[in-house]
Amino acid sequence: MSDIKVLFFDVGGVLLTNGWDRVSRRLACETFGIDWEEFQDRHDFVALDFEKGNLTIGEYLERTVFYRERDFSQAEFIAFMKSQSVAMPDSLALTRELASRGDYLLATLNNESRELNDYRIETFGLRDMFSVFLSSSYLGMAKPHKEIYRVAVEITQYRPEQCAFIDDRELNLECADLAGIRPVHFKDVNQLRESLRYLGVAI
Repeated sequence: MSDIKVLFFDVGGVLLTNGWDRVSRRLACETFGIDWEEFQDRHDFVALDFEKGNLTIGEYLERTVFYRERDFSQAEFIAFMKSQSVAMPDSLALTRELASRGDYLLATLNNESRELNDYRIETFGLRDMFSVFLSSSYLGMAKPHKEIYRVAVEITQYRPEQCAFIDDRELNLECADLAGIRPVHFKDVNQLRESLRYLGVAI
């Protein structure tokens, strides 16, 4: 029988498309006629504070987009940002299957700004699957910093070796492994199912 009790899931790239990645930002610049290099330079200065919850989405946009007059509104731009979130149905179905069994504590462990994270939880019904939401914007720290893994494990009150972490980025998994958490590299749903079975997860 598996000793795994907790399954931590990344969200962007595993359950949903990424919320506000480089591809989405470039598309936003093309859509709204914003200079990409200028925007990206400003984004780089404030991105970590945005993800750690130190800036609201309005404050982030004031620094990156609306520092000058625009012919579109903040509301229009935020609507575009939200539209970049798309479900990955097979991954969500597998997660619902795991949640319905009730054998494991399911938690998210992701880097996301507060407003986009709240939107994604609500829009895609993540509360139906997850008991705990450990987002960078709630914890004030981000992957791959070692502290976020330590805090995540402490919140669950299980031992690191009783936890598995599913992510699509190898660096995040390497740092989780250093914290004693069992890493699972997400590539596709079939591979994820097999990787979880290898760890003894009933699915």
